[in-house]
Amino acid sequence: MPTVVVSDVHLGCAYCRCDPFLRFLRSLPAGVDLVLNGDTANTYDSTHYPPKHQEALEAIRAESLRRRVVWIRGNHDERYAMADPGRIEFVPSHHIGQTVFLAHGHDFDNLIPRNRTVVLIFRTIHRLRASMGAESVHMAHYAKRFPLLYRILLRHVAMNAVEHAKENGYLAVACGHTHYAEDRMHEGIRYLNTGSWTEGDACYLAIEDGTIELRQVPGP
Repeated sequence: MPTVVVSDVHLGCAYCRCDPFLRFLRSLPAGVDLVLNGDTANTYDSTHYPPKHQEALEAIRAESLRRRVVWIRGNHDERYAMADPGRIEFVPSHHIGQTVFLAHGHDFDNLIPRNRTVVLIFRTIHRLRASMGAESVHMAHYAKRFPLLYRILLRHVAMNAVEHAKENGYLAVACGHTHYAEDRMHEGIRYLNTGSWTEGDACYLAIEDGTIELRQVPGP
């Protein structure tokens, strides 16, 4: 069955590009499975989400009534519960045969949990800058302004994901979490990341008959 994978939509977040996501959802052809690879919702409580974001959540539920929808839990939405989930499958990870293992990626990230004080300081500086009139951007977008540190995180998550794929016999592993789209080989394992919907151009995976392609979401 053809499958489309996206991650890090962050519905409920001020930086979520909700309109393009809704257009993308409504453009999916019949007969395609949809996998939401973590952090689809920004927090577990969606009661105060903007109306357009509530509409997107309802659209996801509606899609589950006409196609398979798998919602992989990420670090932001691991406690999220939908009042009426339709037929959405909420899971910690997913796989398509032995072709590709899908996980949000936070379980492969040991750096942020081990450096919570540094992260807290970073968040405080980020908020202070915004309060003083600096450009308001998602924290992951701001972190990309420190490329050396950011590359350490990217490599750390990728290497742990690849190691998991090797140990379990998968040909590829796909994550989100880092908000950085990439497609590369390491030790014979293909590592892919679908980036995010909070800054720049969103991407998705198209998987069919053992073929995996990282594609950019077309504009309106």
